[in-house]
Amino acid sequence: MLEKIDHAGGIVELRLDRPPVNALNPALVKRLDDAIAEAVADDARALVLSGSPGLFSAGLDVPELLELDESGMAEFWHDFFGLLGRIARSDVPVATALTGHSPAGGTVIALFADYRIQAEGDFRLGLNEVQVGLVVPPVIHRALVRLIGRYPAERHLVAGEMIPGTEALEIGMVDELAPADEVVDRAVAWCGNLLQLPSHAMQGTRRLCRADLAALFDDGDALDISSFVDGWFAEPTQATLRLLVERLKQK
Repeated sequence: MLEKIDHAGGIVELRLDRPPVNALNPALVKRLDDAIAEAVADDARALVLSGSPGLFSAGLDVPELLELDESGMAEFWHDFFGLLGRIARSDVPVATALTGHSPAGGTVIALFADYRIQAEGDFRLGLNEVQVGLVVPPVIHRALVRLIGRYPAERHLVAGEMIPGTEALEIGMVDELAPADEVVDRAVAWCGNLLQLPSHAMQGTRRLCRADLAALFDDGDALDISSFVDGWFAEPTQATLRLLVERLKQK
């Protein structure tokens, strides 16, 4: 489900390994959250979050999540926000190595990291919640606005389109592109370069610059778990999601 790889200089890679598409179910979300906490407690100096060749994560495991009741869905969303908050508040730099496609939840994880490297090629990423009948939670909207600006975020979210890496780079959704087989190495190198800076100055400046992102998780209105759960169980949303699952079964 998750592979831990130690790199030189105290850099730890956490690689999603849940075949076939690294879909985010309750178990994987908890495991990744725990693994980040464990790595930092074990004195990791930086983290790289990566995925499989050609695919970082396909996003939420919709078929499994559709089996949850309202309390189970609320618990999952609480855990997912806990994971995002841990990344946003991480005491060490976090780079995401987007090794391929990264729709919805995969892109969401990257929003809260320090740096994003996308694999070159015919891969797409983005927040396509509208196309599957969901309204993006405020905390995710605010993180996207912080990254790319208010109006570009509006255009991206309302359309709900997956975009190629070149466009993601142009609007600032990712920081750089790299050949698919070099994405992890580039993420490790970025962390290594950061760690060569005077630690007290780098970390102090990093905390200052990311304080607004971390503060999102102090705002109950930004999390708004109850509204998302209500929306998830709304009849039109359920119908759209179940149609999506049927289409996936036919592939």
